[in-house]
Amino acid sequence: MAGRIPREFIDQLLARVDIVELIDGRVKLKKAGRNYHACCPFHNEKTPSFTVAQDKQFYHCFGCGAHGNAIDFVMEYDRLEFPDAVEELSSQAGLEVVREQSTYRSGSGGNAPRSAPPSNSAKFTDHYSLMQWAANFFQQALQQHPEKQRVIEYIQGRGLDSDTVTKFGIGFAPPGWDNLLKQQRGNFQGEKLLTDCGMVIEKEGGKRYDRFRDRLMFPIHDRRGRVVGFGGRVMGDDTPKYLNSPETPIFHKGHELYGLYEVRQASRTPERVLVVEGYMDVVALAQHGIDYAVASLGTATTSDHVQALVRTAKSEVVCCYDGDRAGREAAWRAVETALPLLRSGTALKFMFLPDGEDPDSLVRQEGKDAFEVRIGQATSLSDYLFSHVMKQADMSNDEGKAHMAKLVTDLINKINDDSLRQVFGQRLARELAWDEHKLNRFLKQETKPAQQSLKKAAQGRGTPLRHAIALLLHQPQLGFELPPQTALQHLNLNGVSLLREMLELCRQQPLTTAQLLERFRERPEQGILRKLMGWQFAVEENLNKEFTDCLSWLNQRFLEQMSETLNQKARDGSITPDEIRQLQWLNIRLASLRQSAKASGS
Repeated sequence: MAGRIPREFIDQLLARVDIVELIDGRVKLKKAGRNYHACCPFHNEKTPSFTVAQDKQFYHCFGCGAHGNAIDFVMEYDRLEFPDAVEELSSQAGLEVVREQSTYRSGSGGNAPRSAPPSNSAKFTDHYSLMQWAANFFQQALQQHPEKQRVIEYIQGRGLDSDTVTKFGIGFAPPGWDNLLKQQRGNFQGEKLLTDCGMVIEKEGGKRYDRFRDRLMFPIHDRRGRVVGFGGRVMGDDTPKYLNSPETPIFHKGHELYGLYEVRQASRTPERVLVVEGYMDVVALAQHGIDYAVASLGTATTSDHVQALVRTAKSEVVCCYDGDRAGREAAWRAVETALPLLRSGTALKFMFLPDGEDPDSLVRQEGKDAFEVRIGQATSLSDYLFSHVMKQADMSNDEGKAHMAKLVTDLINKINDDSLRQVFGQRLARELAWDEHKLNRFLKQETKPAQQSLKKAAQGRGTPLRHAIALLLHQPQLGFELPPQTALQHLNLNGVSLLREMLELCRQQPLTTAQLLERFRERPEQGILRKLMGWQFAVEENLNKEFTDCLSWLNQRFLEQMSETLNQKARDGSITPDEIRQLQWLNIRLASLRQSAKASGS
């Protein structure tokens, strides 16, 4: 097995590749000030919102949120996995990929090889390879287990053919308490990872057993095609009908969508994405030629789901729900979640099914063409929104109309896209038969909390700690050869450990934004860092002063924490003479800092 790619080589590769030249070879860029702009290649737009910063070696789309360094762009644009993207960039740069003589280790930045899964006796060291092994174990059981015929008959009874089973990697978890667990018996690391990944349940007293037993198994892939979880369906009347993997270090239900990887393999930019409820719905629709369906994983639609859907679909996202009260309530929750994230160019629609039917049953009854007619008749977002709100107001009098206008205005104020805001405002005026002057009283710019929040974030505001992290991320040279910040070693604030680590990385050698962010690939901090990359700073020349001010603020917080600790000792009578002198010095120092801050107006 090939070893991991060393960090030093990735740094060298990112230093050798110019992201502007790389992207310009695929998407024509235009110079605008110090950066380059284009229409985003990852979503449909008419006005360019895709920006490439040559000094930071980073791209960011203010429309769909796509962002990253050269490796991320190749992964996203060419649909390659991390090691393949590195190979591709290395070839273009005339470099030969260097690999360490060891197997893949956890935390290596996503360099997991996609070779055949290890055997049952393999010594696993990461979650992804173990989950791939488990997927192959279930697929093998479907082919070889003594009860395979019962499972095959169930699959055939559901109308699924072998090609579909193979495409989605469907398998079988045999009955019994430890079929999976006993494969790793004696392998401490393998047993631990089975528990970490939710494949084994551990009870008090040390008793352990397989989570999935006697179920049809659906592997859940992340957006890079790695198995991160499973959904298991019973083949009889047992409950629960569906059982999903729990939250694990690599699986988060609010982030993943079942079938999204397969959809993007079929088409990099599908015109439409259909959101359904269950695994069988996705699989049955795909078998009937509707290969653009995904399913949420037993949870309500989240903002991460919406962002992934809007980025994937070229024209429209259609959410399919049961026609009962629960289905319509779920649809409304999706509306409220989606409004701040929607962009003009991608429509959101809603499709409600007849009572007692689901996509699986309907597509088998009607076939592809009839089902797609239903999709084509889906209700637009504006129609659904206004229909829902107007049921809550008496439109026969002015008081009821004002109430309805307030409800709609509150929703419009969540929208960040100016074009969509205008469309909804015009629709509101038509529904109320109001003139522009009367409508504007309800649509004042100062009552747009979503826009104010967006503007605030764009200006790079927030806590000084977060501001310091954002500044260092945008200009890592701020930390180069900076003396160690002693206060950060002891300061008790959430996030200070991240700033401390970033400062240590930047202090050692000059880094670009792309290289710094690469250090956090596949780590929990990656999400917040990528969000901070969307911040903009009004005056780049002032960043050094802003960063110094943030560090001064953090040092002051440290002194205040020390002072509070000593004051508490003074109150309970445990303070020593040396600590009394230290407290006196701290009070003098803090008074001086506060006076200076007051004089400077900060």
